Amino acid sequence: MKPQAPSPSLTAADDEGTPVSVKIRERLQAARRRYHANDNIADFMKPGELEQLLDEVEAKMQGVLESLVIDTEGDHNTADTARRVAKMYVNEVFRGRYVKGPTITEFPNAERLNELMIVGPITVRSACSHHFCPVMGKLWIGVMPNERTNVIGLSKYARLAEWVMGRPQIQEEAVVQLADLIQEKTKPDGLALVMEATHFCMAWRGVKDVDSKMINSVMRGVFLKDATLRREFLSLIPRRP
Repeated sequence: MKPQAPSPSLTAADDEGTPVSVKIRERLQAARRRYHANDNIADFMKPGELEQLLDEVEAKMQGVLESLVIDTEGDHNTADTARRVAKMYVNEVFRGRYVKGPTITEFPNAERLNELMIVGPITVRSACSHHFCPVMGKLWIGVMPNERTNVIGLSKYARLAEWVMGRPQIQEEAVVQLADLIQEKTKPDGLALVMEATHFCMAWRGVKDVDSKMINSVMRGVFLKDATLRREFLSLIPRRP
């Protein structure tokens, strides 16, 4: 007798023994959604799966330690390293991939504010997607509102930055991603971002240049068109040593 084909509604993701990462990946692929290192995938995760993912990462990290020939049973310093690293990645430095964005309350511009506003420096903590080394720096945000611009609290800019930067990134893409998000939330006439950061993939490895920094900017709207306004914004950013 010819074996019966499995029901099309039953996939590998439905098997209890399937790793949670496979289940999440299958949902993303079914929806034809990208899941690059700097993408947020929270919409494709179910309740409780973040904890399961942490357990899976811990098990894989233990394998990495064993491949590095580290005796985690005999070495008390590394006995819990796999768990600590898993918690660091999933719950802290890459948290922006796995949780939904912060709730941002937006208010109408009742006072019709239309003067330049600068927020910063905001401390930036991220990791490069090439080596998973820390990226540490500062961020300044300039906003040129109009009467239709949504107003958000100053701390909310920091929360949005933390959410976007909490993923493996390259600095150039991270600043554009954050600019897109703020533009969508506030709809100003102009938006400017400047980020200055130290990349530990250069300071800790490679050329080991501890003094090197990367500075990049994104200019939108009137900041792009009006050189005088752009100069004003850049002149108001505190001098960097």
